[in-house]
Amino acid sequence: MNQVKAGPVAVATKLLLTLMYGVPILWILLTSVKSSGDVFDRASTFVFSPTLDAYREAITPTLWRAMGQSATIAVGATALVLAIAVPAAYGLARTTGWLPTVGLGMLIVLQMMPQTATVIPLFQIFSSWRLLDTTAAVILADAALLVPFATLLLRPFFRAVPPQLEEASSIDGAGILRTFWQVVLPVARNGVFTVGTLIFLLAWGEFLYAVNFYLTPGSYPLSALLAQQVSAFGINWPGLMALAVLTSVPILVVFSLTYRQLKDGLTVGAVK
Repeated sequence: MNQVKAGPVAVATKLLLTLMYGVPILWILLTSVKSSGDVFDRASTFVFSPTLDAYREAITPTLWRAMGQSATIAVGATALVLAIAVPAAYGLARTTGWLPTVGLGMLIVLQMMPQTATVIPLFQIFSSWRLLDTTAAVILADAALLVPFATLLLRPFFRAVPPQLEEASSIDGAGILRTFWQVVLPVARNGVFTVGTLIFLLAWGEFLYAVNFYLTPGSYPLSALLAQQVSAFGINWPGLMALAVLTSVPILVVFSLTYRQLKDGLTVGAVK
């Protein structure tokens, strides 16, 4: 009886989610192939003469430069965050007593800190280090913001690794580092891959640190380039939507390539 009732509810939920996420995406795609005069014309909502002028105007050297900046920031921040968060999460997962409790509490507090509260202190620090207007400043700022988040996400994956595996490796004569690299990390690789992908997606959309730490607008990543399209003299809606579509393509490619690993990584505790 319950299974019969769950069917329509599940279908309705999927339909609702499809409409919530699908309609805005469809609107963006349609707007990107319209002329400026058709955007607010009700008669041209679905019936209009498509044009690719907005895409031709959006694909410029500035776009490629901004895309390269976003890729550099995302890859650099992901590598730095994982380099810090992976050993930190493993340590918190294997340590007992009051120390991991205090560490987890501090991570939660740091995770709750809003990004805007860190802009001025980081600006002063990077200014004294002469890192302003460099990609390194944005990568370091993103890493500092995302390390607590990544550590909290990674800890359950390492806790799901049976301690017996480490004990067996220790009996065979392996040290702590060798056991971690050759035993623990391969078992928890789905979790590391999942968290790494999430960090990459978050860093790809970097905006606040970029507009504050880059002193020259020509160095802006894609998110800041999108914001520049909104001016006091009006908005070129087809151009803005075309740029949004082009900006989303790399994310869709990454998500498509990593979907299987992401799905597997969300089930914590799978052990080979």
